[in-house]
Formats: sequence, C-alpha cells, structure tokens
Amino acid sequence: MLGINSWRSIRWKFIFIYFLLVFIAMVIVGVFIIQQLEAYHLQTVRDDLEGFHSTIESVFNKYDDIGEHKEEIQSDIDISVKGIHQEIYIIDNNFTIIASSNGTLINRNASDNFDVYLLKDGFLGEVSEKDIRVENQIPTKNMVFPIIKEGRVSGLIYLRADLTYVYQAIDESKLIFLRAIVLALFITIILGFLIARSITIPINDVTEKAEKMAKGDFSQEVSVKSDDEIGRLAEMFNYLREKLEHTLSEISNEKSKLETILKYMADGLIAVDTNGFIIHANSAAMQMFLINDSEVSTKAYDEIIGKYSEDLVLHEIQNKATNWEGEVNFDYMNATFLARYAPFKDEKGANIGSVMIIQDITERQKIENMQREFVANVSHELKTPLTSIKSYTETLLDGAIYDTNTAKQFLSVVDSESDRMSRLVRDLLQLSRLEYRREKWNKVESNLIESLKGAVVNMEMNAQRKHQYLNCIFKDEMIKVFIDRDSIEQVILNIISNAIKYTQENGRIDIDTMKSDYEARIVITDNGIGIPKEDLPRLFERFYRVDKARSRALGGTGLGLSIAKQIMIEHGGDIEISSIEGKGTKVSIIFPIRS
Repeated sequence: MLGINSWRSIRWKFIFIYFLLVFIAMVIVGVFIIQQLEAYHLQTVRDDLEGFHSTIESVFNKYDDIGEHKEEIQSDIDISVKGIHQEIYIIDNNFTIIASSNGTLINRNASDNFDVYLLKDGFLGEVSEKDIRVENQIPTKNMVFPIIKEGRVSGLIYLRADLTYVYQAIDESKLIFLRAIVLALFITIILGFLIARSITIPINDVTEKAEKMAKGDFSQEVSVKSDDEIGRLAEMFNYLREKLEHTLSEISNEKSKLETILKYMADGLIAVDTNGFIIHANSAAMQMFLINDSEVSTKAYDEIIGKYSEDLVLHEIQNKATNWEGEVNFDYMNATFLARYAPFKDEKGANIGSVMIIQDITERQKIENMQREFVANVSHELKTPLTSIKSYTETLLDGAIYDTNTAKQFLSVVDSESDRMSRLVRDLLQLSRLEYRREKWNKVESNLIESLKGAVVNMEMNAQRKHQYLNCIFKDEMIKVFIDRDSIEQVILNIISNAIKYTQENGRIDIDTMKSDYEARIVITDNGIGIPKEDLPRLFERFYRVDKARSRALGGTGLGLSIAKQIMIEHGGDIEISSIEGKGTKVSIIFPIRS
C-alpha cells in the first residue's frame, strides 16, 4: 500500500493533472458534440414541419370560413397526412379543433390540449414553435402557423411531431461518449504513469544523492541520461557538487587560518551576541581580563567586562554608540587599554552581535605623553633666550649701533623672527595647558553677541587694508552662554583673522549667528581661496598648514585652529569647517546653550 507521502509525490500530481486535462477536454468535446447533434435533429424535425406546412398551406387558404367547411378540410387532411408521421390540427377562432389527423381531439377545446402561449402567438399572426418534454409523456415539437384571409387570422394550423427517436439517439450518443471518456481516461492514467515515472526517477536520484551530500558525502555523482531539462538538472547537480566541495575546502582552510590568527594575535578579541553571551574569546583577551574557558562559557559578557568600564557594557554599546560602532579607553592595573567595537550582521543586514578588539596601548600612551612634555619643556627653554633677543634688537633699532639702513634692515628681520618665535612659544604653551587641562578658566554667563561685536571691531582695520567687506548679518541682540570671554574672543579673532588672510582683496566675509533650543552658532563665511577637500580632516592638527609657504608668509604658526578647537571642546562646543577650493570657506563655532 502506498503511504501518504507517496500520494503527495510529484509523480501522482503529474498523473492527476494529466488525467484532469484529458477529462476536461473530453467532457467539453462530448458536451459540444451532443448539443450540436441534438440541435441538428431538432432542426431536421422543424424543417420537416415547415416543409409539410408549405405543402398544405394552399389547401386551407381556399376556404373563406374554415368553420363552414369542416368536412372538406377533414377530407383534405386525410389525403395530406398519408405517409407522414406529423399530426395536424385545424383550429378556428373559438379555439375549437375542427379537423385533425388525430380524430380523438376533433371538436375539443385547443387550449385544453395544446400550449396556450403557442395558440396566442398564432392568433397574433406569428409563426411560433416549442419543444415540449414532460415526464411520462411523449416528447414533441409543436409549431403553429396562422391561416390569414383578407388580412385577418381566420384560424390556425397546429403541427406536432414525435421527438422520441431524437432523444433516444441523443441518449445513445451520450453512452457512446461516456464509454469513450472512460477508455481515454484509463489510457491516460497508464501513459501518465509512464511519463511521470520517466521524470521522477532522475529527480529521486538527485534527491537521494543530495541527501547524502547533506550528510557530508561529496563523492556523489548523478548520471546524465538525456539532453533535456532533466539531463541539464543532472549536469548542474554535478557542477554544484564540485563547486560546493571546492568552496567548503576553501572555507575550512580559511577557518583554520582565522583560528590560528585569533589564537596568536597580540590583541584581545571578544565576540558577543545580542543576548549578552560570549561567542568567542581568544587567548590574548582571556589573559588581559584574567579569565579562563569555563568563565567564558558560563558568565555573561557584562559580568566579565562591566567591572573594567561601564562604557563597554552591552546596553551602553547598543543604545549610545552610533550603529554599535565606537571605541573606549580604560585603565586597569596600571595599564591603558583601547577597546574598539563594531557589529556583525546576519544575511538580512540586522545586527546580531558585536565584535570587540582590545589593545594594550600603555606604551603608546607613554610615548605620546613624553612628546607632549617635550613640546612643553622646549617651549619653556626657548622663552627666556627669545625674550633677551627681543630686548637687544629693540636697543639696536634705537640707534645704539651704527645707524645705517643695512643694519636696521637686518635687525628688523631678527625682530620679526623673534616675534614669530615668541608667538610660537606662546601658542605651544597654551596648547600644552589645554591638552593637559591646566588652563584656568573664568567662565561666566555672557552675551555671545557682545563678544562677537568686539572681535569684529578689532578686525575691521585689517579688513579695510585689503578693501574687504565685513558683513555682519546677525539680528540677535542677546545669546546667553557660559564662557570664558577672553578665550572665546581669541577663538573668534582667530577664525575671522584666517578669513581675512585667505580672502583676496575686495573680498566679502559674512558673519552671522544662529540659535536653537540646545545650541548657538557663529557662522563665518568668506569667498576666499578655499581649502582642498583632502586637507579638511587635518585642519586641527598641530603645525598643519594647507599651503606652508603662504601660511608662513602671512605669519601663521599652524597652531591657531588647534588651540581654538581645544578651547571649544573645553566649553562643551565644537568647530565645524566646510570649504570648496576656489570658492570660499564656511566656519561654524558651536556653543551649548546653558539651561
């Protein structure tokens, strides 16, 4: 006995569909032929009745009043119906049968024996017909022809033909078609089974070998026995097997490489899923956090990592980090670590966990600290001799030595360079204080507009020398911020000074302010030489200049923007710069609004 899975196989579905198609086609053809055959026989009977009427019509038209010539009409009927099977009835205006080939109905009321609607149509002057088929009665075709005399209906000729032999022929035809359908369907099932078998055997072969491949046996190969779609499927299966075997081999090799790299890499690596369980931790990570394999498999991620830095707990990473990406520095046991984390995703692009790389940056941090200290020490060492040089050069310029133009020119250069070095040292010292958070601030609630206006007034003369237009378009009269006014004015002066320096003569510099519920902005826009796109990310680096020769010629040290950036960071704000080379630069100084 076939199981339920066998009945659900494609073989039986194919046979059923093939059977159904043939059955529907045979039924449609059979119904069409039967209907056409029935219509043909009924039309033949109708033609016979019309032909008979044409033959006898002239016989009854010769009587002016058929009611007065019953005997003559009956005699004519007796002569006319010899050799035919149709019944004929002559009905007068009183619905009385006055003559008939069926003597039992003479002198009876026609409405009691015939279809009333046919009789009414006849007396209305219309030729009408109707097939009457009532159970337990002989089926008949009935036709009514009016007898029209002098424009009026003087009576009816009612013809009736027996349809028994017609419907017997139709019933026989139905039985013949039924036998033909049964035979055709039987043959269809046999042929369908053979055709389906020729298709399903190769498919079953592919299925069985695919199941073995799923269990790891890649030695399977399907034999190609045809050039049709089934053969093409077998070829593609063999090709897929080869590619899959090759791909799995490569994956295995890559996995082995990756495991080796993770095992021996100096940096720690931890992978955690969204539920807070550690998926993998390499040897370096376990050494850094002093944990073993059992703790990795039993303890939650937050339980292990949370004690080192609250910023690294999973909740903080998922909610505060942008797209689960970021980095955190933390100190542990006199060492400094840098943890960088990023998400890993599923095939739909959804975050399903996070991967974290932990680096021991203690030595690097020490080197950076030493570099900062070196800059500070050098700056202190240079400040005293530079002050002395400045004093001596001023004395010489007063005429103490050889009052000649040449000497003054040289001394002027020395003076200028000493100024530049003095500014450099001053900037280095300030930057060092800012980076080490040693700057003393005098933060008070201030009106940002007043500081901005003061800075604009200070820079107007510089702008006028280059015939530049300082366009103050801000309308606000009061923006309250919590700032160190001297430091902020230094920032504003630096930005406006840069705009003046790097804008051509007759240029334009627009100064505006913007305010929202959370921040205030000073926006300084010029139409100067602009900044190349590749230089924008490095503008705030110490000593970085876009055009070094031009910057030095204009008196820049390369520290102004670094100092301004540090000052704004200390105020909880920021500086943003956008620029298009050759078209100008836009600088936004951002202040948090004090609640």
